[in-house]
Amino acid sequence: MPVSDAQKKASAKYLGKLDEIRIRMPKGKKDIIKAHAEGRGESVNGFIGRAIDETMERDGDVTDGKL
Repeated sequence: MPVSDAQKKASAKYLGKLDEIRIRMPKGKKDIIKAHAEGRGESVNGFIGRAIDETMERDGDVTDGKL
């Protein structure tokens, strides 16, 4: 099914509000992370974001890490 122009515009608007970070890791690690996240009812992106926030909080970062 083709994507409508309205959907393309909405997607572009949403993505324009986000930053992108690309990470690389050893082969097989992605599957381990995905299984871990899914086992806790999270997406991989949600899990990684939470892990970063919790680590920054534990490390005493002066910001809350959330916008």
